[in-house]
Amino acid sequence: MTKDDYRTIDVLIPTCGRPAALAVTLASLCAQTYRDFQVIISDQTEDRDIFETREVQAVMRVLEVHGHLVKTYKNLPRRGIAEQRQFLLDKANATYVIFLDDDIILEPYVLQNLLTAIQEEKCGFVGNAFIGLSFINDIRPHEQNIEFWDTPVTPEVVKSGTPAWERWRLHNAANLHHIQQRFNITSDRPRKYRIAWASGCAIYDRQKLLDIGGYNFWQELPPHACGEDVLVQLRLMAKYGGCGLLPSGAYHQELPTTISDRSVDAPHLLPIC
Repeated sequence: MTKDDYRTIDVLIPTCGRPAALAVTLASLCAQTYRDFQVIISDQTEDRDIFETREVQAVMRVLEVHGHLVKTYKNLPRRGIAEQRQFLLDKANATYVIFLDDDIILEPYVLQNLLTAIQEEKCGFVGNAFIGLSFINDIRPHEQNIEFWDTPVTPEVVKSGTPAWERWRLHNAANLHHIQQRFNITSDRPRKYRIAWASGCAIYDRQKLLDIGGYNFWQELPPHACGEDVLVQLRLMAKYGGCGLLPSGAYHQELPTTISDRSVDAPHLLPIC
């Protein structure tokens, strides 16, 4: 590793069969106000090389012109999304890593606000749960009971069947958009809140993530298992604390999931702590 390879943030993107969505996600990284990051992408598309598609190549060139190194890998055979995330984590060397899904569009302030929040709290992770704007007119007050962190973020055990677990409903549809409007939360006045988990776009203290074992539990799961990011965040919250951050600034492209069988859920198979 040379000095030029090191950045404060490594953005880790797992992808499979979505070159157009990936290109849109990468384009939103081009506009980030925070600049000290590199991008590491791991592809599991079996029938083609998506890094050779023109839309992906074009955006990678823009990122590189902006000074962001882009590293690409092919990770086959497919052994599950948990293994895919561990593969990416093993390639990272930055102080912080952001796991970013390949179908997310980011506002320009996202990386800076996530980094500031995790440095302030010194916790395990901070998440920007994504918003589905097709639900912008679907207002759900019964799912919008939010608990803000008005004190420093501290460790918390969140388990299925407890009131804290029900916080997952906050991240349905466009709930976060409506909450941000109601409380007048803006990018220059962000607020942290209690979560069950916040997948899709989250920053992690890499050393703390390694300390809880990362995603090495992939070997204990069948390849079609899901919920690997939930399990990691629950474990980090229990030991180091974690939180969500508003405004989220992460929008879902609302494509069909690439993991169609969601019957095997990691948090219900393996211990949280």
